[in-house]
Amino acid sequence: MAAAAGLSVANLYYHQPLLGEIGRTFQASDRALGLIPAFSQVGYALGLLFIVPLGDSLERRRTIVVMTALVSLALMAVALAPNMPWMVIASGVVGVTTVVPQLLVPLAAHLAPETQRGRVVGTVMSGLLIGILLSRTAAGLLGVRFGWRAMFWIAAALMLLLVVVLRLTLPSQAASSTLPYPALLRSLGSLVREEPLLRLHSLLGALTFGSFSAFWATLALYLQSMPEHYGPQVAGLFGVVGVAGAVAAPLVGRYADVRGDRRINMLAVGVLFLSFIVLGLLGHSLWGIGLGVILLDLGAQANQIANQARVYALRPEARNRLNTVYMVTYFAGGASGAWLGSMAWSHWGWIGVCVVGGGMALTGLLVLGFAGLRRPAA
Repeated sequence: MAAAAGLSVANLYYHQPLLGEIGRTFQASDRALGLIPAFSQVGYALGLLFIVPLGDSLERRRTIVVMTALVSLALMAVALAPNMPWMVIASGVVGVTTVVPQLLVPLAAHLAPETQRGRVVGTVMSGLLIGILLSRTAAGLLGVRFGWRAMFWIAAALMLLLVVVLRLTLPSQAASSTLPYPALLRSLGSLVREEPLLRLHSLLGALTFGSFSAFWATLALYLQSMPEHYGPQVAGLFGVVGVAGAVAAPLVGRYADVRGDRRINMLAVGVLFLSFIVLGLLGHSLWGIGLGVILLDLGAQANQIANQARVYALRPEARNRLNTVYMVTYFAGGASGAWLGSMAWSHWGWIGVCVVGGGMALTGLLVLGFAGLRRPAA
């Protein structure tokens, strides 16, 4: 499940180190290129909202396999893009269909014993984060060698292979709810109204992923603007550096199994905020960016695992819908961060990106502080 989550979520991020190459192909401005990551994240949020709830009412293995096949078709559409509008729309469709990771994580939580749920979710999420980070490395290396279109053809082939693997290896899981589709969607609003912890951690996830996305959506453009004019390979190699943060996921999950408070959220978001201070002060050098990337990915991943461990514990029979609410908010925050980061880059350069990312992380700290004042940590 961890490997499948990593391979499938990577589809959302292959374009990031290749934005400069895509821009040259279509003669697109930096502002237009910023629409690609933004539409990908918006599409992913829409897929989470309208598709992931079906994981509670349909046989889960079949749903996962069908969505994996559909994302392969969407990736082919990106590889065939003849112009920038097609590229942007096809990227949004990739986002809509790339919901397999968010069907796999609730399935893993469902299969895990209650006392090990945080660790199991952390393990699957570590695979997901490694997929996010190494997708940039793969795209940077393969995209420059064979062209950016080849990267998306390779991704489509990997998804077709994954269709076969998932069909043969995943256990069959009966639906946990008999609600019809309209009732499933209506129940999302009830969950938001009735679960204050869901609201808190969804907002916190949105702010921190927005901060994360502001950096990664603009890194390739920043590196290309430096005096050395670093290309996609260098942008992609920072994904390898960020894998150091992924190793924290199972450790954070174990801590979440033992403790139920929000101290780990506060520490994680604090590390995320610190990463933008480092990036702002030391971002003129590759080693400074590398240090910032390690802190960025460590903070973002630790916060994500702590959030999900608490959200999945709320209502076992509605885990896909809880995940829908959380992840729709999360990726809406990611889309906002990618767009704001792109706008800040086009107007104020790298310092503007760091202000956007650091500001969203600081807002997360304020949200946690306000929640702690309103009621004791629970």
